[in-house]
Amino acid sequence: MRDAAAITLAEWRVRPANAADLDGLKALAELTGGGFTNLPNDRAALAERLDWSERSYAADIREPEDEKYLLVLEHGPTGRIGGTACLFSRVGVRWPFYSYKLTTLSMQSKELGRTFRTGVLHLVNDFDGASEVGGLFLHPELRTGGLGRLLARSRYLFLALHRARFGDRVLAELRGRMRPDGSSPVWDGLAGRFFGMGFQEADAFNAAQGNQFIADLMPKYPVYVALLPEEAQAALGQPHDAGVAAQRLLEAEGFAFHGYVDIFDGGPTMDVRAGDIRTVREAVHARVAGPLAGDGTPRLLAAGQLKAFRCAAVPVRQSEDGGLLVEPNAPFQAGDEVLHAHF
Repeated sequence: MRDAAAITLAEWRVRPANAADLDGLKALAELTGGGFTNLPNDRAALAERLDWSERSYAADIREPEDEKYLLVLEHGPTGRIGGTACLFSRVGVRWPFYSYKLTTLSMQSKELGRTFRTGVLHLVNDFDGASEVGGLFLHPELRTGGLGRLLARSRYLFLALHRARFGDRVLAELRGRMRPDGSSPVWDGLAGRFFGMGFQEADAFNAAQGNQFIADLMPKYPVYVALLPEEAQAALGQPHDAGVAAQRLLEAEGFAFHGYVDIFDGGPTMDVRAGDIRTVREAVHARVAGPLAGDGTPRLLAAGQLKAFRCAAVPVRQSEDGGLLVEPNAPFQAGDEVLHAHF
């Protein structure tokens, strides 16, 4: 295999996953370190996700129901799978989509002349019916050169090309802070006390069976943040170190944190209106006029419906008739209708 540093951005493309990608996805899952529900290190669970994705691409629908569209980042010359990402058309269908909403409570005592403020966690399912972008994972060797941006933003062009299949609100969950041993301060300080299991066991159960057990056992009353261990308090709403770059990419697209955190690890949930996603808002329709000869400007291009979808970041130049001249080795050809955006 070629040195990752020698692989150029234009050689990579994003496409829909298929059953033949199982081994590549399993290899990636082994690198996540746990806490990554959308890419579990379990071959049977991954196969089920691939099957769900295949059925979603094949579905003839007019509005979002319960689809998952799994994408992979592929190196064109070798077929290597270097990363993955996914879109959920509508959350809260199979089981409620629970979050903690972090609010601030202020209490004042005139007699003592003191004001006390504390965070309060409320168990909610405010995102019911929203769409979700998630499952973004890139091989550690490939986290340079724009591949992360390509993989992340391919989801927004997929959404733009299939607008009727998604909701008006889009969310993204980020993994929360973890200890070196893979345990979670937030889980141990809160939910774990009610479930009698560690974070990794609960996370694996959620990945395989869903989170109805949260509704069954989680306390329904608000939880005062001040009563949690200091380590858990500090982790609430903070992303995993490996997710800081992903958070910045989301912010660049218009996603914002509005106080919602994951019930398992306390990681931040960010959201935005679909039409306000920067890539969706700025994408332009064009036709591929032919191959590019000479230099061009890197652009993010996407074309194709459902299983024919492909996305790449390649040099382009405008032709005399207003079309696009595109890097010859890109997965686009003359006559293709594409969406393109800055990169």
